Amino acid sequence: MNIIGTAVLLTIDDPASSARFFVSHLGYREVLAAEGTTLLSRDDAATDLVLRRHAGPGDRQPTSSGHAGVAISFAVTGIHAEYQRLRREGARITLPVHKKPWGEWALQLTDPNGLVIQLVEWVPPTGA
Repeated sequence: MNIIGTAVLLTIDDPASSARFFVSHLGYREVLAAEGTTLLSRDDAATDLVLRRHAGPGDRQPTSSGHAGVAISFAVTGIHAEYQRLRREGARITLPVHKKPWGEWALQLTDPNGLVIQLVEWVPPTGA
């Protein structure tokens, strides 16, 4: 098997509002939009996203949030500058930039459908 790409399928209530969030704040572009499904992509190594509208009650995730505890995490560079940019843009930042005990910097956003997006910057150990 030769995997040549990766996409995450997220089943949500309003794909259009999530698509606007990812395009406006996270640099994605809309590749395809048809019948309740939107495909988003970037030109770098980021995973493609497929945003699909819930088909009905049986299509819902098993948790009250509807997202089964899913979070999308992106490793980035310049997280402090990204934090300032996102604040200026009015993105919904649900956890400000902070340093984790193991040495990474992180921040958390939440899109209009409640999808959790984490940005992390890995900090090499001192002396590495």
